[in-house]
Amino acid sequence: MSLDADLQPCLGRVCPALATVASSSPSLVATARQPCLGCCCPSLSKATSSSTALATVASGILALVVLAPYIDHSSLDNPISNHILAALCGGGGANMATTKTVFSTAVSIAASAVLVRTIANDLIPDELRDYLSTSFAALFARFSSVITIVVDEFDGFVSNKMFKAAEIYVGGLSQVASSTRRLRVGWPEDEDSDALRVTMESGEEVVDVHEGVRYTWRLVLLQQNAALSSRRRQGFYGYEGEAAPLRQERSFEVSCHKRHKEACLRSYFPHVLERSKAMREEERTRKLYTNEYLTWRETTLRHPGTFATLAMEEEMKRAVVEDLDRFVRRKEYYRKIGRAWKRGYLLYGPPGTGKSSLIAAMANFLHFDVYDLGLSEVNSNSELRTLMMSTTNRSILVVEDIDCSMEMQQNREDRATTTPAAEEDRERVTLSGLLNFVDGLWSSAADERIIVFTTNYKDRLDPALLRPGRMDMHIHMGYCTPCGFRILASNYQSVDDHPLFPEIEALIREVEISPAEVAGELMRSEEADVAFQGLIKLLRTKKRKEKADNATKEEEK
Repeated sequence: MSLDADLQPCLGRVCPALATVASSSPSLVATARQPCLGCCCPSLSKATSSSTALATVASGILALVVLAPYIDHSSLDNPISNHILAALCGGGGANMATTKTVFSTAVSIAASAVLVRTIANDLIPDELRDYLSTSFAALFARFSSVITIVVDEFDGFVSNKMFKAAEIYVGGLSQVASSTRRLRVGWPEDEDSDALRVTMESGEEVVDVHEGVRYTWRLVLLQQNAALSSRRRQGFYGYEGEAAPLRQERSFEVSCHKRHKEACLRSYFPHVLERSKAMREEERTRKLYTNEYLTWRETTLRHPGTFATLAMEEEMKRAVVEDLDRFVRRKEYYRKIGRAWKRGYLLYGPPGTGKSSLIAAMANFLHFDVYDLGLSEVNSNSELRTLMMSTTNRSILVVEDIDCSMEMQQNREDRATTTPAAEEDRERVTLSGLLNFVDGLWSSAADERIIVFTTNYKDRLDPALLRPGRMDMHIHMGYCTPCGFRILASNYQSVDDHPLFPEIEALIREVEISPAEVAGELMRSEEADVAFQGLIKLLRTKKRKEKADNATKEEEK
């Protein structure tokens, strides 16, 4: 028996082994079944090597699937299908008729299954289908020897530390696992790093062996409405008048044999936590988080600011560094005195005096992540609490221009007559809600935390926010001083001394100029002489303007 001319090219595209044998000797098509299966499905090829009947059925299914475009689906009685069936069965007659009957029955069963599934999806409610699916899964789980432990991304209000640790740990496993077919690769978190960030893709499985026990990790991804997810966890309604975004709920599933349950919980998970912490420290880069709705958006903090480059008085700089050093060393001390392990700093002063640069220097000095909280994006105390509970340990929480972000000058008598329930229902962040986080019960939700408030006008803040225990250290960021100028000159021009320094320093003592203005002038030219001459010109202009303003004020008096 020979194959049709239009059948041969198809076999050549899909399986060269089968096409070559069929073209030379149709009687050897049965011999070519095995290499054909080896090309398309090694597992099926291995299984059929020990069973002639299974090989026949598998080869027939393979050929029908591959050559489906050439077959008239209204009937199996056509030249191409007959050639396939005859070749795979090794002949015709009764064998061919029996095989055709089997294939016809299989096609009918498959079509019926597809029809039933379509009807079920259209007519049966989602809730009922989920219930039936869960019930059947629970029924079959009773007879399974495998236990599955689920690690969700969120644990109530807060992020699940176990999930974050698993994400780092499994990402390392995915890079070396040969069974992983899909990986998620990101650009390096640090521009100076050559390492890619590799994470596991949803639906993939990775196998790990620890102390002789085999563990299988699987990442599960579920998309749902962020507002509905928030209501389920928090019990309030938001996003009125706008479409709520889709949110991805992720979880890891860890499977092992039932008899290793205790080993997984008492030995394996602590190992994952410890190893992930070591991996994070090895490639640690500082993160900058900003709030959007009820989640934090992450990016890499690349600010190069350090205390060495900060235009600040040496005495004040030394005091801040010593205070930070003392704070990170006193974990047991805070626990002994019964206080949350946190520290508050208030940075106040005119614009452009280096408040943001000081925050970056603190983050780089401590190797802490930074959470930049925009209170204008927070609608209530409940939302504020949810965001705060999602922050991590060893982090700096920043609220910039706090006097402009919220109405802080609330009358004390009004606050005294307002019940907590009524205040909680207001669609805005209140002073008491902020204070509860800074110094209340919620302040103990995270360890080793720095809280930084910045403002241009300290006198506008409520005194209750400024007392010790809330803002422990007040740091005045003033105008540029001679000391600050020399640091800036070294940073921008790499000059430690210059003949124009005495004149510049004398003018700086007389004129109010911010470090940002000085830095901007020094950046105008790469030649030190030109840059310093430009700065002197700017300072003289400011001095004349200040004299004119003072004269005008005297005349008005």
